[in-house]
Amino acid sequence: MKPPATVTAIFDALDRHHPNADTELVHRNAFELLAATILSAQSTDARVNLVTPALFARFPDAHALAKAKQSELEKLILSTGFFRQKSKSLIGMAAMLVETHNGEVPADMDALTKLPGVGRKTANVVLGHALGVPGLPVDRHVLRVSNRIGVVKNDDPVKVEAQLCAMLPPERWTRASDALILHGRRICKPKPLCKICNVRPHCDFYRTGVLTKPINRKIAARVIKGKPGPQKEAQATPGPQKAQKSSGPQKTRIKKDARARRTKQL
Repeated sequence: MKPPATVTAIFDALDRHHPNADTELVHRNAFELLAATILSAQSTDARVNLVTPALFARFPDAHALAKAKQSELEKLILSTGFFRQKSKSLIGMAAMLVETHNGEVPADMDALTKLPGVGRKTANVVLGHALGVPGLPVDRHVLRVSNRIGVVKNDDPVKVEAQLCAMLPPERWTRASDALILHGRRICKPKPLCKICNVRPHCDFYRTGVLTKPINRKIAARVIKGKPGPQKEAQATPGPQKAQKSSGPQKTRIKKDARARRTKQL
């Protein structure tokens, strides 16, 4: 684990890259953000933002959405993918909000994760961005970037969330997640743009010298400590030799012999 001063420096560097980091899902209240986040599974925020204006014009709150017909809802959210399952989740979520919370979105992790289609990531998005409760959503970008930099060494979203929360003050949790997500989308992509990254001085992944894909952690640890493992020498295998072309004098001699044979025949 990196020391607290280094962790602070890393997230300060991320803040300089993404000073206005925030969720890219357009919303006006907690209900809209909850529905939009459910739709964003296996889709993109940009795609969801194209769908939600018509969706919320037709179903502006939990009471309206709970009464929706699945066939109508499927047509509205078709382009986000997995529209049948998502439509069931949206209607079930809205119905439970009406039955259990008077149509309001609860500001509680346990209550949120009991709703259909809502896991810890979705709950943290809503808590941190719409309800004023510190939350640290962990998606694939947060997993990739935090492991690459070396602030965590784990692929379990729940464990990564706990580790990151333990490193940072609660008021920084949501902003840290947003910065990691934007960094993963814009700079620390699967093929990262390391040359323009502010985090390079503290990044384990950059220090290994491997810029296109993560490497074995044991190898990375040896490289970071200055003890690289044994390298295998590549042995060059000569390829097949091409036959040499006939030289100029040989061609001339062949032509002379052919002319001599034709002369004898005449």
